[in-house]
This record gives sequence, structure tokens and C-alpha cells, in this order.
Amino acid sequence: MKILVLGGNGFIGTHILDELLDAGHEVRVFDRSHEVWRKPLPSVRYYLGDFANTPLLAEAMQGIDVVIHLISTTVPSTSNLDPIADIQSNLENSVRLFQLMRSANVERIVYLSSGGTVYGIPSILPVPETHPLNPICSYGIVKVAIEKYLGMFEYLYGLKPLIVRASNPFGPRQGHQGVQGVVSTFMHKILSDEKITIWGDGSTKRDYLYVTDLARMCRIAAESNLTGVVNAGSGRGLNLVELVQMIETATGKGADIEYIAARSYDVPEIVLNIEKARTLLGWSPGISMQKGLSLQFGWMAQDMKKNQI
Repeated sequence: MKILVLGGNGFIGTHILDELLDAGHEVRVFDRSHEVWRKPLPSVRYYLGDFANTPLLAEAMQGIDVVIHLISTTVPSTSNLDPIADIQSNLENSVRLFQLMRSANVERIVYLSSGGTVYGIPSILPVPETHPLNPICSYGIVKVAIEKYLGMFEYLYGLKPLIVRASNPFGPRQGHQGVQGVVSTFMHKILSDEKITIWGDGSTKRDYLYVTDLARMCRIAAESNLTGVVNAGSGRGLNLVELVQMIETATGKGADIEYIAARSYDVPEIVLNIEKARTLLGWSPGISMQKGLSLQFGWMAQDMKKNQI
């Protein structure tokens, strides 16, 4: 198939790119800039521009069978600072994308939503896809709005969307500047002998998923005819104190932890029910948390050494 990956040069996108190429698909990438980890791949056609660049996006979409939409210009921790900008850059541009797909007769789209934010504070754990959507940050609200527009375009115009509500991905190529990606941020600080900051008492519990497992899910989703919503996670929760302990095991180094006041928009606990993915897509995570942390440590230690040379 011919697949267009929006945001294909980012952390998750590059792993999806590898997964699709290994499966023999023809891939195009639309992103603001090239990868920071490696040179452009010769078998991939790149379109570099802003998500709002409608003519370039329309050009990239010509002859495409499937769109995988990964682009987000905000993260949960920053989205509330300027909700209007969040709406303009993510919701408006996504709806414009759906209109372009309709004009280009491209029906199939896989959209990466957020299993960690769209449900809000859950009333049941693990959280199934049927759980009410009550996000408490702009990031999650905009994700839900995009999902709803996909439903509208499906009903009115025949779009065939599959929404993947992913938990917290981690692994090689993830940024570690503290804005998003707690695993890579904590690991980098431990390796750099810096203090780790934890909001609250460390009891906040999350569902973590190794990035290649998420990439495999997105590839299977693109190849399938399934529509609707599916969770992608590990199905298991881990609090921040436990996470730090596992990173210490992976790195062989102790952590210096600083506890500060909890943040109001942090959901206390979120773990995803992944039975639907197992049943309808035949997918399940293949890499354990400890194994994933060891793999990420190997990559990060090598990357840090390379940047010091």
C-alpha cells in the first residue's frame, strides 16, 4: 500500500516508518523538518512543511491509500497555557486534512489519539474504549474533538477512520527535555547525575508502552479494515516511584529525587484495557517494561557518548 505518515520524522513516526518499510509498503512522510537521528531514507519521499500548508499536504496525498495522522503541536503539560493556539494548530488543521482527504478520494485514516488524556479521571480500571470521555486538559479535549470530527466525516462522507488511543510510549529517539516523555527525561537525568523532579508523592500511575509495539499496532491498523476506536497500551499500571526504581535497575545508577506540589491536570491513575486490540487486531505488546527500559538505556547511553565526542 501507499501510506502517508503525518509527523513521520518524530519519535513515534520514525518507528512507524521502519515498521511500514519492513512490511514492504511505499511510504511518504509529511513533517516540518527531517529526522534528527539519521539522514533521510532513500526509499521514502519527504514533504517538509507546516501542517497548515494545504497545497503541500494535498500534493503529498495524491495517490495515497492510507493516512497515518500523528501530528500534534502541543503536549498535555503545555496545552492549557494557550487553548486557542491548541485549537487552531491541531483541531483546525486536522479538519482541513479530512476535507483534503475527501477531495482526494482517500478514505482510510489511522489517527493517533491519547489514551492517557481523553478519558479524564476514570471510573473503572483498566479503562475500556466505551468509557465516557471527560478530559481535564486542552490536549485531551482537542483530541476528543478531532475524534468526533472523524466520526462526522465517516457518517457523512464515507471516511474510514481507526482511532488508536495510545498510552505513554517510550523508547529510543524519544526527547528528554522534560516537556513530554517521563521515561526518557528521568533516565537522562539519572545518567547525567541530575535531580529528578516528581510532582506530588509519586503515586501517579500510568500505562507505558514500548514504541516499537505501538508502531506495530499502527502498521496492523493501517493494513486492517477495522474502524472505530482501539486502545494501545500494556494493560498494566506503574507509579512514578516504581518507574524510577525500574530505571535504576536498567541503568545501574541511583536517582536523586525531589518531590514538589502535584499538578491539577494530572490524572491520578490511568491504565488501558487492551482486550479489543487483542481480539480484533490480533495485537498485544511484545516487549516488557524492564526489557524496554534496558533497550532505551542502551540507545541513550550511546547517544550521549556520541554527542560528547
